[in-house]
Amino acid sequence: MTDSKLKFIDLFAGIGGMRIPFEEAGLQCVFTSEIDKYARKTYEAFFGEVPSGDITQIKPNQIPNFDILLAGFPCQPFSQAGLRRGLQDHRGGMFFTIKDIIEFHKPKAFLLENVKGLTNHDNKKTLARIYEELDLLNYHVTTSILAAKDFNLPQRRER
Repeated sequence: MTDSKLKFIDLFAGIGGMRIPFEEAGLQCVFTSEIDKYARKTYEAFFGEVPSGDITQIKPNQIPNFDILLAGFPCQPFSQAGLRRGLQDHRGGMFFTIKDIIEFHKPKAFLLENVKGLTNHDNKKTLARIYEELDLLNYHVTTSILAAKDFNLPQRRER
């Protein structure tokens, strides 16, 4: 008998906020990566597993097969509060690590989460570049801006 659950990976996982609704929907997490040691400890306390570390040190072929990729990649390079160096910043360049994993595994879908500032960064050239890179991999991409307060969360965060 084959396990028919959809499988997902959780990159830049933080303490696991994106994992929860996917597991509640019946999907199975098969790989997690988070570099921050305190977030890793919290993730372990919540989920009983220690995330793998720095995703840039993990080759795509070392990641188990999956159906959906989740990634809340670093937002500081795109944020109004940051230096806004975009994809040129090492942290912003993490998008290309994600792209390499998508290219290798060819998941059915992916969800990339970031700050609202990504949508207009560098006169919208950054988002256009991301769309172009994913289009080259034959994915159709859409963007939505969601506000935490619209989901009954006590924050005014647009992502």
